[in-house]
Amino acid sequence: MIILVVNAGSSSLKYQLFDMDDKKVIAKGLVERIGIEGSKLTQTVNGEKHVITAPMKDHVSACQYMLDALTDKQVGVISDMAEISAVGHRVVHGGEKFTASALIDDEVIAAIEDNIPLGPLHNPANLMGIQACQKVMPNTPMVAVFDTAFHQTMPPKAFLYGIPLDYYKRLRVRRYGFHGTSHAYVSDRAAIMLNKPKAELRIITCHLGNGSSISAVDKGKCVATSMGMTPLDGLLMGTRCGSLDPAVLPYIMENDKVDIDTLMGILNKKSGLLGVSGVSSDMRDVEEAAAQDNIYAQVALEMLYDGVKKYIGAYAAIMGGVDAIVFTAGIGENGRELREKVINGLEFMGAKIDPDKNNMRGKEMDVSAEDSKVRVLVIPTNEELVIALDTKDLVGDRA
Repeated sequence: MIILVVNAGSSSLKYQLFDMDDKKVIAKGLVERIGIEGSKLTQTVNGEKHVITAPMKDHVSACQYMLDALTDKQVGVISDMAEISAVGHRVVHGGEKFTASALIDDEVIAAIEDNIPLGPLHNPANLMGIQACQKVMPNTPMVAVFDTAFHQTMPPKAFLYGIPLDYYKRLRVRRYGFHGTSHAYVSDRAAIMLNKPKAELRIITCHLGNGSSISAVDKGKCVATSMGMTPLDGLLMGTRCGSLDPAVLPYIMENDKVDIDTLMGILNKKSGLLGVSGVSSDMRDVEEAAAQDNIYAQVALEMLYDGVKKYIGAYAAIMGGVDAIVFTAGIGENGRELREKVINGLEFMGAKIDPDKNNMRGKEMDVSAEDSKVRVLVIPTNEELVIALDTKDLVGDRA
């Protein structure tokens, strides 16, 4: 079975084509600048890149170019689009409606639309990708895989905010959490690495990238997560502020005479590592500046390290202990210093890191010290594979 995985943004479209017999990616690509001058498609097969530069006025046009590239006689990997059994779509916000992935029909489309107020930056783009694929592949089954679904097992004490309950009942104001496919994947892999059933494990998963979130996974189910109603809450991130005293917003607005849209733009795009360091949102740039004695770059890194450490301590307390701490995503997989800084000081709860084992990047590995009671794992995430697997399971014999 061949599955196409699509992740649509407002002016971009990422895709991967999986052969599910061996779960291997046979092609992947990126369409950039959709609806903007200079749009192009870059497809990679066996490490070789093929670039198509052409006007792509909308996502329908982009999807057609994607299919043309996949079936191209010279650089394609399939002979006909009919070989694609199903399409899996990443959808950021499923609200409370979806506790798992869903086969896309009119009701699912309507529910995704209904959640646009909760995911205004992502859901409209995800919908454009779905509808564009439906237009060029009308007979191909499609599945929506939601970033928020994995976190729907959280109890009310974890997802409610301390505000009048009316806002939850009427406006659906609550903690939803994100990066669910990543947290699900790495917690499953952790159980396999530890050779224990998920039902016996307490795992803290640290998805650390430009956007970051941490989850407590108790017996295979999420019981707490750091991101909130939106991906702005929780840890200090690349350009996002993370947790913030709400009273800061009106204080800045009143003193600097800015409106809420301007301020939200600052909190989402000009804060985090970039805002504190004044250097960059890229961890590598901030680390380089810190090594050159840039004080605020050093402070930004310390804020991130301590933030991760605080969530690990809090989630271990919530679960009554922890069996494994998992680092994943760009910074988590590649940040040797980050992993060491976070774990050092957690010896009191039984977590120790081996500096020699930890001296690596981007590999699945147990980097715990021999006498560590808590296993410290590095697991490269694979959200696209999760989407492909869910799509295969849901489509089944329909393909």
